[in-house]
Amino acid sequence: ASFTIADSVYGSTFFVATSFRGLHVIIGTSFLAICFYRLYKCHFSSDHHFGFEAAAWYWHFVDIVWLFLYIFIYWWGG
Repeated sequence: ASFTIADSVYGSTFFVATSFRGLHVIIGTSFLAICFYRLYKCHFSSDHHFGFEAAAWYWHFVDIVWLFLYIFIYWWGG
């Protein structure tokens, strides 16, 4: 059965969480594109690579948050 954002608290939570997930994926993809550009322009070195490291940490954070969202909203909530 389909549901909308106005049907219930579960529907609202589902759509808001999914939208935030999409926003974080867009931000992370932008970070990776910037890292690729900087790598192409040789801006990184073995001593100077914080931007690349920050992008990697960001993706790890997004993955862990997604696991919690999946477990608490989709698995237990459904």
